Amino acid sequence: MTMMHVLYEEEYIQNSRGVKLFTCRWLPSSTSKSSSSSSSPTSPRALVFICHGYGMECSGFMRECGMRLATAGYAVFGIDYEGHGRSMGARCYIKKFENIINDCDDFFKSVCARGEYRGKSRFLYGESMGGAVALLLHKKDPTFWTGAVLVAPMCKISEKVKPHPVVVNLLTKVEEIIPKWKIVPTKDVINSAFKDPIKREQVRSNKLIYQDKPRLKTALEMLRVSMKLEDTLHEVTLPFFVLHGEADVVTDPEVSKSLYEQANSRDKTIRLYPGMWHGLTSGEPDDNIEIVFADIITWLERRSKEKHHDRAVSAQSPSQSYLSNGIERLAISATMGTLRTPQRQSNSGSYLCGLKGRRSFRHSAM
Repeated sequence: MTMMHVLYEEEYIQNSRGVKLFTCRWLPSSTSKSSSSSSSPTSPRALVFICHGYGMECSGFMRECGMRLATAGYAVFGIDYEGHGRSMGARCYIKKFENIINDCDDFFKSVCARGEYRGKSRFLYGESMGGAVALLLHKKDPTFWTGAVLVAPMCKISEKVKPHPVVVNLLTKVEEIIPKWKIVPTKDVINSAFKDPIKREQVRSNKLIYQDKPRLKTALEMLRVSMKLEDTLHEVTLPFFVLHGEADVVTDPEVSKSLYEQANSRDKTIRLYPGMWHGLTSGEPDDNIEIVFADIITWLERRSKEKHHDRAVSAQSPSQSYLSNGIERLAISATMGTLRTPQRQSNSGSYLCGLKGRRSFRHSAM
């Protein structure tokens, strides 16, 4: 009898600028019952490449994601961006967003080139700012990726907080003088992103997660990237699954709707979760997280193929589904009692990782 396990490995690589970057991987492995002391990697269903959010990291914060997907049979690979997590560099300083894209592109493609992974489907998985990274990786090489899972992605600036061009111009004039200054005011993202109090404190206690004010140049780079993506959402052509909590006050669910509506992908799916916050995969009660990962794995399984370039079927049968699951999810919450949203007042201000501002909340009747 063979039992499935997960093999976790870590490795440092060096990017083109000579900076050491931390990488990790979760691989499905099998252990024979007659020889439980030894395990070996098994051929994965497909490859999944993690693009983490602003200030986050892979080995700890994205661990549950890696474990769940590897248990489902996927080989999962993560990289801490320069200045993030266990990688070298000034903490959470993004000199050029393009550097993040190039580093991820180089590492991810080096994995895909390995003999044991040739011919495997290749999926990008991005959360929050990582959603922007995933979309830019697709734009860099439009035909390379099989698809993308985008969890509360940062891909458009909410109209409620779009800064005036004069403000951007003033900040741009001083960004090269004080690029690393931590002067951008933000609210406590952790309090607003993670619903479950215990999980919220676990995130806060993770010292690899950046929790200081954003640096000036970092904020401007994220602003520019968001504006660039907003203007080019129609250029998105890869299959994607975008997920968003309807009670998210960090990134606006309307952003995901815009992506879905404007993208030219023939295979695109959107799912909105009533009552859920920004941290869909890490900050919700356990039952909610189970729902979200079940949806992600189901989507991946339907699109995992040995030959990822074979798009004939999808080209003949375009698949689009707009799943604003109010009734469906409310029915689940009535049974499980897990989707009820604590009373929250309207927030004003901005959260850098999602560029989200004032919003009035609508409460679903549970």
